Amino acid sequence: MKIFAIGDLHLSFASEKPMDVFGDHWKDHHKVIEKNWRELITENDLVLLPGDLSWAMTLDEAREDLNWLGELPGRKIITKGNHDYWWSSISQIRKVLPPDIIPLQYTAFDAGTAVIAGTRGWITPLSDEYDEEKDEKIYRRELHRLALALESAAKIRTEGKPLIVMLHYPPVVPGRVTGFSQMLSDGGADVCVYGHIHCSPGRWPEGLDAETEGVKYLMVSADYLNFKPLRIVNQC
Repeated sequence: MKIFAIGDLHLSFASEKPMDVFGDHWKDHHKVIEKNWRELITENDLVLLPGDLSWAMTLDEAREDLNWLGELPGRKIITKGNHDYWWSSISQIRKVLPPDIIPLQYTAFDAGTAVIAGTRGWITPLSDEYDEEKDEKIYRRELHRLALALESAAKIRTEGKPLIVMLHYPPVVPGRVTGFSQMLSDGGADVCVYGHIHCSPGRWPEGLDAETEGVKYLMVSADYLNFKPLRIVNQC
């Protein structure tokens, strides 16, 4: 089994929100993703999708996007992003998901060759856009949810098995330790994949892929990866 990751698919089959309004590189991006996906990924592989899967506002609207994902090869593990407004209770989501899609909501999953833990995350106090009045409560709540995910992982993880964590929001600020990154280090994470950030081609900031206190951080927003799932190779 190979493990891949790609986030921020921003699908909109039912909600009619084309992504090329954000740049020509997004034109027909789902077709590019599907082509690359089918060339790389087999039914035996695992794909991590850390949030912002669909622009849908309701679970019913998201069905077409989720079914499209379900038709692609491999098992998929999904977590919530800030634009996944359709993400209702986990029990309701499980009722409509295709059988090869596994949702994580501050929990963990034993994938065989690795343990996968996931939650949404939030912007950190070190981020320029952080507003203490608006963000502090959510930030603290998401730290607690990451702690729950890591506790869940610890219960099922056996010695020598890598721990990969999925977060939607960037858990690191280049060169500085955050509450999320400290928790990931203390919790024994090997790799953390994240997304949320978008940029015009050729204008990406430095330091999005980094290693901090023993954890390898990999930025996997779809446009950052040129819409090609990233294989998590020799990262653990």
